[in-house]
Amino acid sequence: MIFTLRELFDVVVMTLAVGYIFMGVFKTHAIGFDRHTFLLACLVTAPALILHELAHKFLAIGFGLQADFHAAYFWLILGVVLRLLHSNFIFFIPAYVSIAPGLAQATPLTSAAIAFGGPLMNFVLFGISWLLLRQKKMKKSTFAFLFITKQINLFLFVFNMLPIPGFDGLKVYQGLYQTFF
Repeated sequence: MIFTLRELFDVVVMTLAVGYIFMGVFKTHAIGFDRHTFLLACLVTAPALILHELAHKFLAIGFGLQADFHAAYFWLILGVVLRLLHSNFIFFIPAYVSIAPGLAQATPLTSAAIAFGGPLMNFVLFGISWLLLRQKKMKKSTFAFLFITKQINLFLFVFNMLPIPGFDGLKVYQGLYQTFF
């Protein structure tokens, strides 16, 4: 089975929470809940985050490992609370993939490849958005959507490749180091 019902539920919860957390970025007026702004925030942010995690999941499965998508409920609640408090700084981790031995054990190089899969997906989404933005004629709303998508994916790529404990970048660098040294 590619997705369990729990994973699909977690994708929906994560999408709704992330949409709410980021709708303030897209709001044109300061008062009330605007469902169009909420939907835009969901459509722009959630795919970058979901596809990032799914890249980890499917690479792990491809290497014979067991992988499951999870919404990071504690971090999502923290993000929602910070948004409710109108914080200028919002830090949270929306989701993660747990990886366990399945048909195979992960080697350091396999772990590095799986860790790199998420940021690589963001880089690909950045590239697609960048290429589409080069088109001459485009609606203003389409341009805005692609521009924000491009920026979010570039940020996620760079941020996730930082060699910080718990981030993909450190796992990539550690796996490469262990493999070649």
